[in-house]
Amino acid sequence: MKATNFDLSTGQSAAVALGGTVLAATLARTMAPTPEKGATKHWYDKLEKPAFQPPKKAFGPVWMALYASTAVGAYRLLKAPPSPARSKALSLWTAQLGLNAVWSKLFFGQRKAKASLVDSASNLIDSAALTYYAAKVDRPAALLFAPMVAWLALATSVNEEVWRKNPGAFRD
Repeated sequence: MKATNFDLSTGQSAAVALGGTVLAATLARTMAPTPEKGATKHWYDKLEKPAFQPPKKAFGPVWMALYASTAVGAYRLLKAPPSPARSKALSLWTAQLGLNAVWSKLFFGQRKAKASLVDSASNLIDSAALTYYAAKVDRPAALLFAPMVAWLALATSVNEEVWRKNPGAFRD
């Protein structure tokens, strides 16, 4: 399958990068209950978590920073000259946004730790590949995607440990 060359003007590039990122963030926030909402809060608060899990208050600011960073990285890719590496990176960015949007629904909404772990690991692999291909196009863009890889490595480990420590709490 041949990668599509995205060919957008700078204004369109900014709109696509910002729009895609805002859409993914909005979907992730609204598709499923989160630890701050109703019954999910009580369920999640009762789970045993690993010692290396960041504090709850860190998640909102970290995700905002990550979405902003990846939006700027995507903008840089979109304004770069068309190439196969650029098209591959943009396809991986799109997949990364989708995988991010689905995780909350799987973990909090459906309480499926195994499925959310597969999603998180897939997102980690996708984000690492995105960073790799972005580096072939625009090194600063790759550096903007790198924090997502680090965060997803941590998040995937937390997901696995929460599942391991609370086997009866999930519908897997």
